[in-house]
Amino acid sequence: MSNTVLTINDSEFSTEVLDAAQPVLVYFWASWCGPCRLMSPIVESIASQYDDRLKVVKMEVDPNPESVASYSVEGVPAFRIFKTGSVVEASEGAMSRQKLQEFVDAHLSSTV
Repeated sequence: MSNTVLTINDSEFSTEVLDAAQPVLVYFWASWCGPCRLMSPIVESIASQYDDRLKVVKMEVDPNPESVASYSVEGVPAFRIFKTGSVVEASEGAMSRQKLQEFVDAHLSSTV
């Protein structure tokens, strides 16, 4: 696993995501989730590609019920993009690398 994806838990969410100076892609996943295993290398690739413009964190859903409930994660894999402490885009379900890239690009090209 690359060093560009940070694994966090409920107690770190505020510091690592809500207080972040740059946009953050939060990847909610579960160890028992087949589609999550397919998405993990794509998320790692996106993190490397956007390293200077986007912070990427991953959060396992089962041990982190507070964040899962707060951000209405109903299925995994799930993605949330945060800017200045607020969710600006949400998606659930696996997607291609191209779709994830488009999901991210839509919020990196615009200003806050």
